[in-house]
This record gives sequence, C-alpha cells and structure tokens, in this order.
Amino acid sequence: MQNKITELFNIQYPIVQAGMVWNSGWRLTSAASNAGILGLIGAGSMYPDVLREHLQKCKQATNKPFGVNVPMLYPNIEDIMNIIIEEDVKIVFTSAGNPKTWTRWLQDKGIIVVHVVSSVKFALKAQESGVDAIVAEGFEAGGHNGRDETTTLTLIPMVKEHIKIPLIAAGGIATGRGMLATMILGADGVQIGSRFVASTESSAHQAFKQIVVDAEEGATQLTLKELAPVRLIKNKFYNEIQELYKKSPTVEQLKELLGRARAKRGMFEGDLEDGELEIGQIAGLIHDIKPVAEIVKEIISEFELAKKQVSSL
Repeated sequence: MQNKITELFNIQYPIVQAGMVWNSGWRLTSAASNAGILGLIGAGSMYPDVLREHLQKCKQATNKPFGVNVPMLYPNIEDIMNIIIEEDVKIVFTSAGNPKTWTRWLQDKGIIVVHVVSSVKFALKAQESGVDAIVAEGFEAGGHNGRDETTTLTLIPMVKEHIKIPLIAAGGIATGRGMLATMILGADGVQIGSRFVASTESSAHQAFKQIVVDAEEGATQLTLKELAPVRLIKNKFYNEIQELYKKSPTVEQLKELLGRARAKRGMFEGDLEDGELEIGQIAGLIHDIKPVAEIVKEIISEFELAKKQVSSL
C-alpha cells in the first residue's frame, strides 16, 4: 500500500501509532514499527534520561523506522531535542506549540518533522513553517485537544482544501473502516492512539486498558478548557471537576484540583478513581486487548474489505 505517507516514512502501511503520554514506551513503539506502521515514542511523559533509555531499547527491538512525539509545552524541551539528535532519531512529531520554534533546526539535521494541529488556521501556520506533513486531529480524540471542538469528519476536508503537504487524519479512528473514511475525505494516512492503548505492548496499566475496553458510548467528555482541553473517561475525578464548575471556579482553583501527576496516576499506575483517564470517544468500539501485530492486521484487512464494498456501491 504505497502513497505519500508510506514513502515519507518508509513504512508498509500509512498508519502512525500515536505518541501518547504514559502509553507509548519502547515496547509499543517497536511493536508498531515491526508491524509495518510508524511507531512513536511519547516523550511528553518522560524525563530526558528516561527518553534516552526508551530510544536505545527501541533501536535494539526494531530495525524499522520509528519516531518521537514531542509536546513543546513540556519542560526540558532543549534537553529532549538534543537527545533526539544524539540518538539519531529520524522522525519527530511536534505538538502543543509553535512549529516554527524547532522545525528548521530539526530539518537541518536531516529529521522529518510533522506537526499536530486541530484547525485550518494552525494547519496553515504549520505548512508555512516548513513541516514535512501535518496531523489534523478532530476533537473526538483522547487526551489534550482543540478548543474549537471541530470533528474529524469536518476538519479533514477543510484542512485538505488549504494545504499542499501530506495530511494525516487523527481523532476517532480505530478501525479499517474509519481509516478508509478519512482517506476518502482527503487524508493520506491516519494516526491511531486509543486502539493501541488497549494493546499487549502498551505501557498503560492493565486496569486502565480494561476500563478502555469496558467503555461505552458517552463514557468520555472534553473538559478543563480553561487550562488545556482534555478528553477523559468519566470517573470520580471527572465528577469532582463538574462539581467545581457549578461554583464558577477560577483558573487557579481548577489548577489546584488538577494538581500534579494525575495522568500518570490514572493511566500508568491504574488509579481509576482519582487518576486522569485520557482516551478517545472511539473507546466504545474497542472490545479487546491484543498484540499490536494483530491489531494492525485487523485494521488492514477491514480497510481492504471496506474498499471493495465501497467500490461496489
């Protein structure tokens, strides 16, 4: 299956495994790359020395291309970028910041740069900064999200209308049918996160994986827009947020409730009550935990079948 994305990353299928905090360590990343897609290490939840360890282990576990997702709002950003250079990473996905800050610096060192956006406005800014490709993510996605709440169904064709560089769709995609749908809308490939949370190789806590599998329609909600919009599974912590909203809280009060390390507590340590449980709306279509290789095989098989069905309409 050759197109702009497979050629850009030198991979078999135009699928990117999202670099998610507390979920995307070297095991998930290497398994994804070995399955013929692009694996991404999620640097957002890693101190610099931890990132270096994951990069080195990933290089030992796969000889296929892989990359790193770097949220630019995190501290130690300069240390992280220097480690990426030192460890000879060839692909970097940036997010949560101005793409002009690092794009040229990385490209001058031979690195492919992709930027994640949630609107046409930011897609154009990313293109102007010279990135090699764009991920356009609809607000169905888990974790931190766009403020405009633009859905993937509308975001992809609107971004496609305005950019000339390769486009990767994200948000609400976990199946072959979803992959085909977004590519019909104009995407050259897809980025998938939530489905790979519920994989054997994900670094998420088993309890978090299971609650993702058990989630049904309406189990998640976008909240905390005053800080940084984030989609969470509704649990005790989520309910506390809603109770606080009834009192018209200040930003400082919201920050105080959020505290520190909520995401680690929920996704990595398995605290399903007081932790932050970030997952996409598509969790309602995720029904099992299985190895990455099986997930990829399932997605591609469904994609090919759906393509034949569409062509017969």
